[in-house]
Amino acid sequence: MSKYLVNKFLFTVDRDPELVEQYREDPRGTVAWWEQERANHLLSCTTPEASTWLAFEDHEREALATHDHVALFELGAHPFLTLTLFIAMFERDYDEPLGYQLRYGEALKHLSLPYADIAT
Repeated sequence: MSKYLVNKFLFTVDRDPELVEQYREDPRGTVAWWEQERANHLLSCTTPEASTWLAFEDHEREALATHDHVALFELGAHPFLTLTLFIAMFERDYDEPLGYQLRYGEALKHLSLPYADIAT
């Protein structure tokens, strides 16, 4: 598994409001587009530069395409990256305060320490 690539996806999508909406409305299409167009672009370059070897594994692609934050956490995606992006996408769907965050935590309550390795 490429925790780097999954976390890079979460990080870059979360920082672009248009991509957040695109990912909310068309997750499978957004994941495919991002993998094709952005996965191999280096994060910190000021000039266009790219690599050619990064790609999601099938189970990573499926977890991202289905907004499955539990699977992403179990795969080692950083929980802060997942939570901040998913709050941006889904908090609006809940009327009560912290509605999405409470459901996010509830879905992860079956996990116990030590959690999945989130080191990058």
